[in-house]
Amino acid sequence: MERARPRRPIFLIAILAWAVLATGSRAPAQQVVVKMATLVPKGSSWHRTLQEMVRQWREASAGRVTLRLYAGGVAGDDSDVVRKMRLGILGGGVLTAGGLADIDRSVFALAVPMAYASYDEFDYVLERMTPQLQESFSEKGFIVLNWADAGWLHFFGTSPVRTPEDLKALRLFTGSGDAPTVELWHAAGFTPVPLPTTEISTALQTGLVTAIAATPKAAALLQWYRHAKHMNDLKWAILLGGTVVTRGAWEKVPLDLRPALLEAARETGRKLREQTRREALSDVTAIEKRGLVLVHVDAATEQLWLRAAQAAYPVLRDRFVPGEAFDAAMAFREEYRQAAQGRESR
Repeated sequence: MERARPRRPIFLIAILAWAVLATGSRAPAQQVVVKMATLVPKGSSWHRTLQEMVRQWREASAGRVTLRLYAGGVAGDDSDVVRKMRLGILGGGVLTAGGLADIDRSVFALAVPMAYASYDEFDYVLERMTPQLQESFSEKGFIVLNWADAGWLHFFGTSPVRTPEDLKALRLFTGSGDAPTVELWHAAGFTPVPLPTTEISTALQTGLVTAIAATPKAAALLQWYRHAKHMNDLKWAILLGGTVVTRGAWEKVPLDLRPALLEAARETGRKLREQTRREALSDVTAIEKRGLVLVHVDAATEQLWLRAAQAAYPVLRDRFVPGEAFDAAMAFREEYRQAAQGRESR
């Protein structure tokens, strides 16, 4: 007689088959790391706000996206960060206008000296220029996650800077790698000293640089006021900043997560902007207590600065900022001013 074959445990085979199919149908969650660098000092109020965005990205993505923040200039100045983004070493950066301009100089339309009289004016122009700026950045391979500003630029000097002539007697820091800006300062009779931003402190200590255009917050956080102890109260320009990522880094983020991460980034930009403006007066007061000397610029002297700035506009247009962007910004500014005049006349 033929021996009976053992019966296979059919139910076990079925369970194993189901387990294999179920496991195969669920691909492991994609893990994305975005390396982002900034000059913002570690431990500062700005750094704490950026760290909050790190947490929000982690929570909104359930741990699938990690934002790794390199603060304090460890990755170099803004130009270094943009270069490393292009090389794929970094995925993003929190940049000032100088770094953003390394991508697209149109942002300098928001940095035209003495062009904006108030935050409201500046915000109006930025809001209307944002769609074109974002499109232009996208064409160059970068995604703008938010805009933020660090407040008004004032001149800090080792001696008082009340008039344009006072500034001409000093050696003024300018960002390295920006030849058009250096040429403009030279043409106007000033003495620009182009250097990486990370070298400002050393340059001030050694006397290589004796004046700098900076915001009170930056001067306080980076201790520049210790060597350039005189700050004038002239509102030279607003220091625009922003957070950008490369398209390559952004496209690694799953589509379903992008809206939440973008909203977290935009909320961070709003917080940074509000924080800067809210703390502006206290920043000045704090460094005055540590030895800063505030130099008042009266209305007549302010007109000297305004005429000096406006005299440079014909050359500044095209060489400092693309003509089309300059014209658009000035048109929006005039639109705002006319509307404001109409409201006042009612």
